[in-house]
Amino acid sequence: MVDKNESIFDINEFLEKAVKEGASDVHLRIDEVPVVRKDGKIIKTDYPLITEKDISHVLNTVLPKYLRTKVQSAFDLDFSYEIKGLSRFRINMGRQMGNTSLVFRIIPYEIPSFEDLHLPPALNNFSKFNSGIVLVTGPTGSGKSTTIASLIDLINKTERKHIITIEDPIEFIYSNKNCIITQRQVEIDTLSFPDGVKYALRQDPDVVLIGEIRDIETLTSAMKAAETGHLVISSLHTNDAIQTVNRIVGMYEPQDRENVRKQLAETLRACIAQKLIPVKTGHGRVPACEIMVVTPTIKDYIIKDELEQIYDLVKKGSYNDMITMNMSLLQLIKDGVISKETAIEVSDNKVEIEQMLRGAYHGTTEKFNIQF
Repeated sequence: MVDKNESIFDINEFLEKAVKEGASDVHLRIDEVPVVRKDGKIIKTDYPLITEKDISHVLNTVLPKYLRTKVQSAFDLDFSYEIKGLSRFRINMGRQMGNTSLVFRIIPYEIPSFEDLHLPPALNNFSKFNSGIVLVTGPTGSGKSTTIASLIDLINKTERKHIITIEDPIEFIYSNKNCIITQRQVEIDTLSFPDGVKYALRQDPDVVLIGEIRDIETLTSAMKAAETGHLVISSLHTNDAIQTVNRIVGMYEPQDRENVRKQLAETLRACIAQKLIPVKTGHGRVPACEIMVVTPTIKDYIIKDELEQIYDLVKKGSYNDMITMNMSLLQLIKDGVISKETAIEVSDNKVEIEQMLRGAYHGTTEKFNIQF
């Protein structure tokens, strides 16, 4: 990034540079230099400090008209912005120490395929589901939205269905291919996620995308939609399949959880947990994925609340293309994409992956034919 001496910060020019340099996020805070995230790492630019006047100017540029009356009183706002011919951006306006800050997530126009994203081919099978819930999980910035967009785009290309998306805000823009797609934004096209799902069911959908399951009302709406013969695709901020089931069941009161486990067992079709891992070369990241497909045995474990058994089943589930996060990390090591040190650092089960790397976990080393 080159030095910048203009009195007013030009957000469009800065975003254009950020996109061209491959950044994923932009952070703007008063009395700090603009910051970008690239390959998962925060990088400070050599621009001048952002002033309160700069933030006001940026908001005047990017804030949608429908939010202008809310901006003074709101603590947090989510909205989208577009620079024609360049990219779309998901923006969060927040407060810190009484000052306004802005975070931009770059949303490219072109939706990448599973192959482009280096995602497991097994995910192609999920586009053929006719009903149930498919969840994509992972921490913030792990590529959940992009994976979901790729899945929606695959359905759009290969099926003949009506897809309704309910988002806050709308991120990727879809064009009708074999399917017709209706995109609805919370607070513009529908009041809330639960309302969006409720009314979507009256609009002849086959597939309902819920941007994120944030509360019990949205979750209940999603399960009802799945029970009535629709495919529901959504995201959650959880790290693996077991944590996902625990989080969902834990949203409900203890007296309701037995029924929720039964409902979840009948509606959940698959869970993909992913992380973006720095590659060996230092330039770029690649996803590591845990894939759980809900088999009759896994249904039984969910109902009986024997979730630890699920992990063991996923480890043995190659016939259903199931794979644990550590198995995925091990495969990336074998392929020469990531280092052993990085795999150990990002793993949530470091003891297990160290055993796998030492060859102590024979089932996995045989499956991948790992040799060091």
